[in-house]
Amino acid sequence: MSVKKITVFCGAKTGKNENYEKAAYKLGADAAKKKLTVVYGGGATGLMGAVANGALAENGEVTGVIPQFLVDREVAHPGVKDMRIVQSMHQRKLELESEGDAIIMMPGGAGTLEEFFEVFTWGQLGLHEKPIGILNVDGYFDTLKMVIDKSIEEGFLEERYLDMLFISDNLNDILEGFESYVPVKVRTYEDLK
Repeated sequence: MSVKKITVFCGAKTGKNENYEKAAYKLGADAAKKKLTVVYGGGATGLMGAVANGALAENGEVTGVIPQFLVDREVAHPGVKDMRIVQSMHQRKLELESEGDAIIMMPGGAGTLEEFFEVFTWGQLGLHEKPIGILNVDGYFDTLKMVIDKSIEEGFLEERYLDMLFISDNLNDILEGFESYVPVKVRTYEDLK
């Protein structure tokens, strides 16, 4: 699969572990070096700001998508020239998903997890065929992996949908996985009969 733009979901805070911010900056910088456009939530703070700063430091292309109410709070990144102002969080998520060829989630809070689960669900429903990377910095998402495994074990999630996910602490491993990604066949109503 050809990936030219990656959508990044991550926290508007840096978290307590300094490696989160370092990894976010490195993700942005590495993406720029690979000529990948970074699409993200438009913020100047936290891991979001670090991703943008890393990409901009390497003269990379960055697209921000941010709702007007957050612009009004002065959290939009001033260095991002391609800043899309939308009216709601729902519009933001739609544009973030539609702009990227693939998605990468980094550490973050409820909003980051909500974005991930929404696009993971959309993939299962056939609303997109994009791979999703989870950059597991210092084991941040180990518990999430356990929850996903439990949902498979208990019959709520089909194991084949794990093929959409590329979980690693190494960005290059995730990007290599994206290159060989074959979209998962979505089960239709007819398949269930």
